[in-house]
Amino acid sequence: MGSDDPRRTLTLRDVSEASGVSEMTVSRVLRQRGDVSEATRERVLKAARELGYVPNKIAGALASQRVNLVGVVIPSLSNMVFPEVMTGISAILENTGLQPVVGVTNYLPEREEKVVYEMLSWRPSGLILAGLEHSAASRAMLRQAGVPLVEIMDIDGQPVDSAVGISHRRAGRQMAEAIVASGYRNIAFLGTQMPNDFRAKKRLEGFEEALRRGGLSLVDREFYDGGSALLKGREMTAAVLRRSPQVDFLYYSNDMIGAGGLLYCLDQGIDVPGRVGLAGFNGVELLDGLPRRLATMDACRLEIGTRAAQIIAGRNADPDIGPEVVELFPTLQPGDTIRQR
Repeated sequence: MGSDDPRRTLTLRDVSEASGVSEMTVSRVLRQRGDVSEATRERVLKAARELGYVPNKIAGALASQRVNLVGVVIPSLSNMVFPEVMTGISAILENTGLQPVVGVTNYLPEREEKVVYEMLSWRPSGLILAGLEHSAASRAMLRQAGVPLVEIMDIDGQPVDSAVGISHRRAGRQMAEAIVASGYRNIAFLGTQMPNDFRAKKRLEGFEEALRRGGLSLVDREFYDGGSALLKGREMTAAVLRRSPQVDFLYYSNDMIGAGGLLYCLDQGIDVPGRVGLAGFNGVELLDGLPRRLATMDACRLEIGTRAAQIIAGRNADPDIGPEVVELFPTLQPGDTIRQR
């Protein structure tokens, strides 16, 4: 192929010739390393953009043993929680030279193993992954990764390295205490089956613990498989109220099914929060468009993403910084669906 063949792989020399600076300077600019004047930097970047040049990061990684990618391993893209976490991560990494790449596990431990394996095989500059529970194989890979690691969303357990999140058991206890203090006594839980949604399971454990302290226990529960949706919330709510008409409070594992439950109750003319109270979890924006504000708890999603990315960026800048555990504290938002006493 000739040098003017459009299919030829571009090199640093092409950018050097187009910008009129040395290959070494081009390399410094593109790797964001070294002292280069702003005018030179702009000239190099302009030439690279016009040529369509993309640097070969793998070649650079052979020397540094690291690429500038930060792996982010999350259980779901359809769950409304994780886009806000990603927003926090991206905002912090934007000006660091680090780039987040996402892998999705669908809440399956075996899928998480594959994603973690693939992520770590690229020798990333860090790894952020949801949850503290992993298979033995995943945990072994994480322990041996040799890169900054942050487990997010949860601090109820022992992290491999750093962790940023909330105590879901405490969140469950707080919600139960607020419900009982408002005079509700016949309480039902509606949520996922939770074989692998460990955080929802911990919230339910904390919730039931607080009920027991108040001399109460759940009078009914309804579970579902698959992703959360408004329709599921409606169907589950109908099933519980049909089966247990004495129920006066419905606690949902997330806001999506809680919103479906609220819409069902309003459609049926059920007095909310007088006859039946409701609460969800996560504090998603969806709630702003409902006829009434669903009681919920803000899960600190944006701040979790922000703090996790700050740890990764900080430890890349200074390898002597050690691991840390950051606990955030969600706020209970009573909305319009818990009686005020």
